[in-house]
Amino acid sequence: MTITLRAAVAGLALMGTSVSAQTTIEMTTAFGQNLPILGTAAVDFTDRLNAISNDIEIERYDPGKLVPTLEALDAVANGSVDAAYATSGYWQGKINSASLFAAVPFGPEAGEFLGWILYDDGAKYWQQMYDDAGYNVHAIPCGVIAPETSGWFKKEINTVEDLKGLNMRFFGLGAKAMDKLGVSTSLLAAGDIFPALERGAIDATEFSMPRIDARLGFHKIAKFNYFPGWHQPSTLFELLVNGDVWADLDETQQAQIETACLATITTNLAEGEATNYAAMVDNVENNGVTIKRWSPEMLAAFEGAWDEVVGELAADDPFFQEVWADLQDYREGYKTWSTIYLPRN
Repeated sequence: MTITLRAAVAGLALMGTSVSAQTTIEMTTAFGQNLPILGTAAVDFTDRLNAISNDIEIERYDPGKLVPTLEALDAVANGSVDAAYATSGYWQGKINSASLFAAVPFGPEAGEFLGWILYDDGAKYWQQMYDDAGYNVHAIPCGVIAPETSGWFKKEINTVEDLKGLNMRFFGLGAKAMDKLGVSTSLLAAGDIFPALERGAIDATEFSMPRIDARLGFHKIAKFNYFPGWHQPSTLFELLVNGDVWADLDETQQAQIETACLATITTNLAEGEATNYAAMVDNVENNGVTIKRWSPEMLAAFEGAWDEVVGELAADDPFFQEVWADLQDYREGYKTWSTIYLPRN
């Protein structure tokens, strides 16, 4: 974080001591600005905050410009970077509960997830997770998207047997469920996925929504695109700010950042909802993609594997168990509302 002094030359001449201090925060991002929905969220947040605040300026950097994507949490915590726009699911290898604040297989959709985060216990546990793990960061919910595709495959998948032995890029807790079904999973950053598909290092991948995946070109190699996105019914994104940097901000500056994040949640969700269907049509009509829906049997297999995973994680990690129980209690109450408010089957 740097402090810069801003004043008009004439003002300095006339008023002598009239200057205003501006805090500059350098922010790395997990997604490049060329990626719609994911990348544009960080751009929108930056532009919005810089427009409403005279006290803070965000300097946004694409992935790898300051630190590699998967090293952002450590970089923010140790102060080598002021802030990061990312998703906590990228830290699943460091903290068991990280993906509970990113995407939960067979879990809540966007509205339900936001309710738990913003009006129940979710945000409290989100920060506690980092505090208990010794990371000097302040976490702010700062984006959400609706369901993703379930994955891109080079061959048709009809049974669990067809999955066995595949090498697949997969995210978060869903990766652990796929491992149970005989898939060898790895987590790759966005820019590393297509080259891995192209050279055969992976046989399949999931990443995000149809419009986002189209930008990355998966359809050029993997022609079978599966739905529904059971592993990510919704995905949350976070702004991580170094704890000391956050403490040095005054209440107004902190409120400006929080307000810009709340606005980004809205536009992030809306952009995804408005623009994905066109990418799906284009994939079928122009890119030779076959859109497939998982059979009830395959979905049951995915859910069974997930049930095993969550049982093991809860048994081995008291904090995971506490957060999981709280989320399940919230979801049980939410059913009273969600099962009656729309004419759903």
